[in-house]
Amino acid sequence: MPYSLLRLVLPICLVASVLTACGGGQAGKPRPALLGETFEFDDMYSRVFATRPEVACEAARRALLGQGYAVGRAEAASVEASKNFQPESDSHLQLAVRVSCVPQEGKALVFVSALQDRYALRRSANSASLGVSALGSVSLPIGSTEDSLVRVASSTVQDAEFYARFFERVQSYLPAHVRTVDDER
Repeated sequence: MPYSLLRLVLPICLVASVLTACGGGQAGKPRPALLGETFEFDDMYSRVFATRPEVACEAARRALLGQGYAVGRAEAASVEASKNFQPESDSHLQLAVRVSCVPQEGKALVFVSALQDRYALRRSANSASLGVSALGSVSLPIGSTEDSLVRVASSTVQDAEFYARFFERVQSYLPAHVRTVDDER
């Protein structure tokens, strides 16, 4: 191979190998989604209502109160509420709902997400011994158990029917003339 041709081919091979090592050879392969998160378009977590954001958030607050949620924070543009469940004697569930209402072209875009935390009862044994030096080396075992709730799982609710029912409740607390944008079509 002539020297001039080698000077031309060597840099091209070097660049190609660097690009392949940096992932350039994987252009056709799809990247896996993080735990199923795809950021694809769907309207499961949002709706557009033909009203002002503060009116929509007030309707969301009332919908949550009407279902037994304890509202922790309610502002013109957001609502946070939670509800506790105890399906079994040694487990506890807490459902926290966050609603955000933002303006969009004279309407209210309402976002909602629900986080479910699961707690389990854990027992921990505590023990100690008592030594009495006047009597010699006598030790008396003292033991106790302590129960506490420990969070064992946390996940965002991904049930489309749950969110659809929530938005139906919000709709029921809006003035009669207000509809979702989907209803106007």
